[in-house]
This record gives sequence, structure tokens and C-alpha cells, in this order.
Amino acid sequence: MKLYISVDIEGVSGVVHGEHTARDGREHDRARLYMTEETNACIESAIEAGVDEIVVNDSHGTMRNILLERLHPEAELISGSPKKLAMVEGIDASFDAAIFLGYHTRNGTNGILNHTFNGRVVRNIIINGKEYGEFGLNAAVAGYYRVPVIMVSGCNLVAEEAGNLIPNIHSAIVKKTINRTVARNLSPLKAQNIIKRETISAIKKRLEIIPFMIDSTAQVELSFLHTGQADIAEILPYVTRVNQITVSFCSKNIIEAYQIIRSLIIMASTAK
Repeated sequence: MKLYISVDIEGVSGVVHGEHTARDGREHDRARLYMTEETNACIESAIEAGVDEIVVNDSHGTMRNILLERLHPEAELISGSPKKLAMVEGIDASFDAAIFLGYHTRNGTNGILNHTFNGRVVRNIIINGKEYGEFGLNAAVAGYYRVPVIMVSGCNLVAEEAGNLIPNIHSAIVKKTINRTVARNLSPLKAQNIIKRETISAIKKRLEIIPFMIDSTAQVELSFLHTGQADIAEILPYVTRVNQITVSFCSKNIIEAYQIIRSLIIMASTAK
């Protein structure tokens, strides 16, 4: 059995502030340790449940956060950026299931440290009339390869967001959101134990979970925080300006849409 694990940091227990998530943050190294330990909890239980190949993708920021020397030796780590598929780099049809650890809610909703890909650039992303955050977009990429996302860990509200898209998904709730930068956190050990329990349960019941898929043709609207970002995105001939802060484009599938979205965000992030 082959398992893919995508690991973000905002949904990790104890992570509540930019000082945890930013590369130069005073508490970033501590958050990286929490992130690595929660990942190890998932890996250990996956092995116990019969998984014999595990690929972990570091999915936060620079994508160089997980401490390789502390990572469980039976897992392989994809680290560094840029990646064509960013938070789901390396996923393909050979995987039996995927787990998303340390995830958060989409921008503009309640949820600890909510944002979508880049909180300084993206207001929202709408595909075929429905708004998605990182969980939904990454799950759709997995679904393109017929890989079900069987578990998510993070706050109570990302569990709700994920459950609205994948009804039978398992959730490891390691903290409860109070506001965007305040959460009621479980101790690291208790958080890890919950992740272990839900990982085993999700793997055992993986056949009950259907891959999340977006229609083959993806009509995308990407809205930015200010007009200068949309000005830069509009330079790409592939897109059409919808209004002052929004561009749109149509893609033949979610993989193409995802890569264009990521490219537009990188372009727009250069705006002053």
C-alpha cells in the first residue's frame, strides 16, 4: 500500500501566529519541530496499518520546514520549491490514498491563520462557480489521479470545510479556533495520539472514501487583494480581466488550472 502525505504548518497544534509560520519568525524552529512530530505520528500509524511506502511533501512556504534528521526513516521527503504541483507535488495514480496534515481554512472564512496559498495576494479562487481553498484545490488534484484524501488534520473549522467536500473523510482535530490568531491547542503528545488514531481508522476505511473531483473543464476566477496584482496577472494572454481585482481563464483540467493559478500568484506577488 502506498500513501501520500502533504504537510502544511498552520494547522499544527501550537501554531497560531506569523512568528510560527514565517521563515525568520522567532518561533519558527519550534513550529517546525511540532510539524515534524505530527508527521511522524501519522507515518508510524500508517506503517502499523499496513502501508509499506510513504512519500511526504513539505507544503508550507519555502517547503523546507520538516526536519529531515528527525523524520521517520521509512518515509521519503519532497522538499524545496518551486514545484509544478506545489502542495501536492509528486502525487500520481500509483498512490492508494492521501492524507493532508496541518491544513487550514480558506481565505476570508473563520479558522486559524486562514488564507489561500498566499495571504498577501489571494482574495479568493472560484472554479465552476464554487470557492475553494487549499484543501479543496489540493484534494481535486489528488482526485484527478483517482487518489482519495482520507484524512485531514488541523483546527475544528478546517475539518468542517473538508467534510463539506468529502463527506466520509476522517479528521484529526488538534486545536479549536477562537479567532484568526488565537486557538485552544492540544498538547503535542495528545495531538499526535489523535493523529495516530485517525490515521489507522482512515486507512482501514479508505475504500469508503471517494476521490474528490472537479469537472474536466475548469472555469477559474482568481481575485487579488489589490488592482496592481490583477494588472500583472492580466499580462498573461491566457487570462481575461473580469473587474478591478479579478481575472479569469478556462482550463481543460484541474492540473492545468492549478499550475496556472500558482503561476499567476507568483507573478502577482511581485506587485508593489
